[in-house]
Amino acid sequence: MAERISVLGAGSWGIAIANLLAENGHSITLWEFDSEEYRKLIENRVSESRLPGITIAGEINIVNSLEDTLEADYFLFILPAQKVRSVCQKLGALHDTNRRFINFAKGVEIETLKRMSEVIVELVPAASVENVATVSGPSHAEEVARNVPTSVVAASANLDFAKKIQHLFSNRSFRVYRSEDIVGVELGGSLKNVIAIASGIIQGMGFGDNTIGALLTRGQAEIARMGEQLGADPQTFAGLSGIGDLITTCISKHSRNRYVGDRIGKGEKLNEIMNSMVMVAEGVFTCRAAYAMAQKYNVEMPITAEVYRVLFEDKNPGEAVADLMGRSLKEEVWS
Repeated sequence: MAERISVLGAGSWGIAIANLLAENGHSITLWEFDSEEYRKLIENRVSESRLPGITIAGEINIVNSLEDTLEADYFLFILPAQKVRSVCQKLGALHDTNRRFINFAKGVEIETLKRMSEVIVELVPAASVENVATVSGPSHAEEVARNVPTSVVAASANLDFAKKIQHLFSNRSFRVYRSEDIVGVELGGSLKNVIAIASGIIQGMGFGDNTIGALLTRGQAEIARMGEQLGADPQTFAGLSGIGDLITTCISKHSRNRYVGDRIGKGEKLNEIMNSMVMVAEGVFTCRAAYAMAQKYNVEMPITAEVYRVLFEDKNPGEAVADLMGRSLKEEVWS
């Protein structure tokens, strides 16, 4: 059955998902907050700066006012994580608990250390743990938009809602699994971006496969440690939103987080890199939150700590690698 779906955010991922859902027969409204970018999308139905070569389906209604999205049954948050709160605050008129909210943002709020589903439940009157979900997994917009076979996971405390999401999104090139572990799915999708920056750094420095393999393994271990501390199911981190997304983001040419790290590893500074980018590298912001979480919950996250020092304390990347390699020797444990 066709559903009315508002996609909040017309970046590369928002466009890719809007097209996918339109192809599945749903009625889609795509919200672009920037008036100049909105004008370009209306005129050209292509965003050459965000998702070049992909045309927004003609049946998708592109809007610039958030008020024009409010008649939907489903609201998809496909925004930079640090912008989710401000958008939620503008959805105060939504009191109908029959509405459904699906988060795609991968990040942790810096000021509150809240996951995105927690922010939505806090601020949107119609939202509750029963009608909020998160979709995550190894899924670059550039490939989804071109129907490259992709699998993700939809997580909600309400498993019936997760099942509904499976049917909304799944088609011949996009497969959705379901989970009740929204904590683990959100943390896996968010914290892996910090490890992806580390991956880029060591690639930019010219290190090889041995280093990448070790980084991914030990990076996954510290993500799982934080997840367990916050009540996630450890098995989640062996799934699509865990190791699947981690591997993809750490090695992919499409990864903005790996790209930022690569330039840092080659000697550039964070500010000049960020100022040159059109789209957001979520890991830069999530790194601040993850570092604060590690301190708050007393969780050992050595890779995250070193990435933080390189990004925000101007530590030399070579020194960071040396300090990680020189840590006290210990038994290998997965978390």
